[in-house]
Amino acid sequence: MMTGTIVALGGGGFSVAPDGSSLIDDYILGLTDAATPRVCFVPTASGDADSYGRRFEDAFDGRAETRVLSLFGQDPWGYTDPRVLLDQDVIYVGGGSTATALSRSLSRFASSERGS
Repeated sequence: MMTGTIVALGGGGFSVAPDGSSLIDDYILGLTDAATPRVCFVPTASGDADSYGRRFEDAFDGRAETRVLSLFGQDPWGYTDPRVLLDQDVIYVGGGSTATALSRSLSRFASSERGS
């Protein structure tokens, strides 16, 4: 049986710290007990904003193995298959528009169901 911990934030973390450092992010990484945690950022609600993904990568550089799950296929990441989430220690979901996130997620799901 898989167990895990959900940490829900209402803002904060790397996205608001001027230098990208954040005690809450340190805490979240510490929950994994991994020497180099695998952390995936899902910025779909922001339309996969390039600057948001880069800020994430910079904030966790040297502390974690990072990856950005881009459902919009934005550069520099391109489209990423959501199954990568299964291999992560932390899944960090960014804020933004819920409508944008749902629209894109449902669109990708419908495409995969049709086999396109």
